[in-house]
Amino acid sequence: MRARRPRPATPDAGPEARPARPRDPQEERDALLAYAFRALGQRALSAAELRGRLERRSENPDLIEEVLRRVQELGYQNDAQVARSEGARRGVGTMRVRQTLKRRGVQDDLIQEVVEARDPDREHAEVLTLLERRWSSLARKRDPQASAFAFLARRGYTWNVIWPALREFMAGRPVEEPGDEPDWPEED
Repeated sequence: MRARRPRPATPDAGPEARPARPRDPQEERDALLAYAFRALGQRALSAAELRGRLERRSENPDLIEEVLRRVQELGYQNDAQVARSEGARRGVGTMRVRQTLKRRGVQDDLIQEVVEARDPDREHAEVLTLLERRWSSLARKRDPQASAFAFLARRGYTWNVIWPALREFMAGRPVEEPGDEPDWPEED
């Protein structure tokens, strides 16, 4: 077995290490643009999210704005597209969509447009599907309806979507007799 030569403790401590050459403005722009493309290739980012990531890479605000403008011109970054894709997510309610878009830095008028475009009938159907899928675990709770409401509210559905769907769902369930209640352990 061949012995390895020990590495220096710090990267620039070795004899072959050279001091880093400062980048010229074009190289810095190209590097920042390449980073923006890599970041957008991983996930659709809002302009505010991308600006935040670029600010961690460069201290030049003019360069950041230029790179941001360039990726928008090329169609790689579009807040309207980010908002529409978030608005089309299944399994989350209007409130969650609104909060997520606000947190991601999307403009208020675009958020309002996306929220108003959501179909209330689709949300109602989603709530019914979630109730059907999760009812077996919710039914074991002390107050299944309250647990279902809390679960759906955490998903971002509003009360005016939850209550009608919960009433409809419970109307289709068999009525429990007083003796069918679960045996809860006695509290000490």
